Amino acid sequence: MGIASKSELEAAAETVHAIFPGTPQYVWPLLSERLGCEVWVKHENHTPVGAFKIRGGLNYIKHYVEDGGRQGLITATRGNHGQSIATACKRFGAQVKIVVPEGNSREKNDAMRAQGGDLVVHGHDFQEAAEHARDLAAAEGLAMLPSFDPLLVQGVGTYGLEFFSAASDLDTVYVPIGLGSGICGVISARDALGLTTKVVGVVSENAAAYKLSFEAGKGVSTNSADTFADGVACRVPVDQAVEAINAGAERIITVSESQIKAAMRAYYRDTHNIAEGAGAVPLAGLMAERDAMQGKKVGVILSGGNIDRELYLSILAEEDNDD
Repeated sequence: MGIASKSELEAAAETVHAIFPGTPQYVWPLLSERLGCEVWVKHENHTPVGAFKIRGGLNYIKHYVEDGGRQGLITATRGNHGQSIATACKRFGAQVKIVVPEGNSREKNDAMRAQGGDLVVHGHDFQEAAEHARDLAAAEGLAMLPSFDPLLVQGVGTYGLEFFSAASDLDTVYVPIGLGSGICGVISARDALGLTTKVVGVVSENAAAYKLSFEAGKGVSTNSADTFADGVACRVPVDQAVEAINAGAERIITVSESQIKAAMRAYYRDTHNIAEGAGAVPLAGLMAERDAMQGKKVGVILSGGNIDRELYLSILAEEDNDD
């Protein structure tokens, strides 16, 4: 059984759907033709913050405020989690300080500020930003908001409920792994509904902590997570996520930076949707396994579309070998 129960997912769905009516899932003919299977895309790039994380933020902050939380909050992020928390705090009347690493996406930083977050820039990568956030929490009396928590999983798991309700007979669904809330939510929704869909986690080969953890049967950290797909740039896995993923996923696969970029271009050409790096990681995984998926009904999670304009244009301008 996943981290979130059916009743917890349904309660979280009520919270989420009070703010926005969920997201669509479409079968795109050109994408299906490209891959030789029936491809269902879950469009989490269509949420009010352009990524799935808002679901977890709304659920967590609602519980925090209703349970009497009065402290200001602090968290660390590469962007989508921070947008989620800033938006939820503004909605429920809480204050949040958000720590991001140096060189973080300028447009994600601008969005977090616009959504009410107090931004602090510190550290070379997410892990250093998270450690600084913990130091600030102790020094300033702030409540440290984790980037992985059962309440966050319950919230983001609502997209799994929506997806499986619309397409209950998917053979396989490909999900990106950052810290793990998304795939844990999908596993929870599948198990709660009693389905047999295989869940495949996809990571960048440059940030392979969760693949290594899956193979080792325990958490394995890496020394770096140097990928342009910042939403999956994790080098220290969460033990609770590792346990749930190792118990509920079929396999974890890696994709290269060039494969991720090719998937971003495929999304644009075949659906005219913008996918950030992490959002395209699942499609990159399916493209890598297309031979095994021929004729099947397959799902991919387009987890977000928040990418800086200059980077996106440079990726679109590159050519695929099979174009």
